[in-house]
Amino acid sequence: MSSEKNQPLWSQMVTSSGDDLYSICLEKPVLLVFLRFFGCSFCREAISDISKRRQSLEKQGFRLVLVHLAEDAAVAERFFKRYKLFPIDHIGDPEMRFYREFGLGKAAPAQLMGFMNWIRGFQAVVIEGHGGSFSAFNPELGDGFQMPGVFVLFEGEIRRSFIHKHPYDRPDYEEICQI
Repeated sequence: MSSEKNQPLWSQMVTSSGDDLYSICLEKPVLLVFLRFFGCSFCREAISDISKRRQSLEKQGFRLVLVHLAEDAAVAERFFKRYKLFPIDHIGDPEMRFYREFGLGKAAPAQLMGFMNWIRGFQAVVIEGHGGSFSAFNPELGDGFQMPGVFVLFEGEIRRSFIHKHPYDRPDYEEICQI
């Protein structure tokens, strides 16, 4: 185990169950999913996708941890319950410290308003039924301009990553978890 001095900032992340992320990933692989904004249909789609794959990923030995921007854990848990993804480890990061640590920035206007965003939005909202909120400035739900990302942590390091180029990108969680 490396000294505390050499540990990354994310070693300070503590899950809702009280476990620190760094210790967890020393023992088993962690699928760490940074969510955007609970009012976002793509965020809800991601929660749904993870819920559908949870059993398979956990059988492969992964521990799932979701990171969100909500200050109140109850807000996050309401969404996780809606998608039958509760209980699950999660971490609130309303100051976006860990988002920045993992290189996840804010979306540019072109990333939010492109034609494909509208097409995928229709798919997520109407066809898949995830709904959404047009209030990107509701701090209770997060920050509508924050970009998401997915990381696999194992043995104290980042093994794989998927950093969204667009909010509508849909990661292949099984492929990301091939370590």
